[in-house]
Amino acid sequence: MLTLYDYLPSQNGYKVRLLLSQAQIPHRTRLVSIFEGAGRAPEYRAINPTGAVPAVRLDDGRVLSESNAILAYLAEGTAYLPEDRFLRAKVAQWMSFEIDYVQNTIGSLRYWALTGKLEQRPAELVAMKRAGARRALDVLDAHLAATPFLVDGAYSVADIAVFAYAHLADEAGIELSRYPALIAWVGRIRSQPRFLGQVFPYSIDPHASGELS
Repeated sequence: MLTLYDYLPSQNGYKVRLLLSQAQIPHRTRLVSIFEGAGRAPEYRAINPTGAVPAVRLDDGRVLSESNAILAYLAEGTAYLPEDRFLRAKVAQWMSFEIDYVQNTIGSLRYWALTGKLEQRPAELVAMKRAGARRALDVLDAHLAATPFLVDGAYSVADIAVFAYAHLADEAGIELSRYPALIAWVGRIRSQPRFLGQVFPYSIDPHASGELS
């Protein structure tokens, strides 16, 4: 059985949890206490050398890390990844966009805000991240004004990847109310079969206020 290595407040972990639920993939979960240093333990570094979550161990013992790579692998042969070559490339395009422009801005700002680290970051860096987050949401809102989902009008892992952090922009200090098409898209995703609505706050981990080393 597939094993998911996870940290519950991680939205990267949430991406994989959501696909596992929606694709009905049997799995077991092993929690990794990142802020207590479990990611640096040699046994976990053998699974993911960066020490981050999520990661998965396949039935045959092979391991895979990086959330969007895991999504692409697990979605193979399901309705969540198109068969058409060009459409698969479009899925990859939006998943790359998510890493570069959504996770890198909204993800960072949300993490800093919810763990008390925002005031410790340089003001110029915070302002740059906020501007980048708004630009990313502008792009998404304009695209979603013309289509129900990101790729070919069909729900896919591209939507799962982008949704994970984009729908929590308010927690990063970015008002979602400015983006009506994106808000409607969030609603469509929430209505998908076997949607997982639970998001775990960093407050469940008393160690989360510390800095990762």
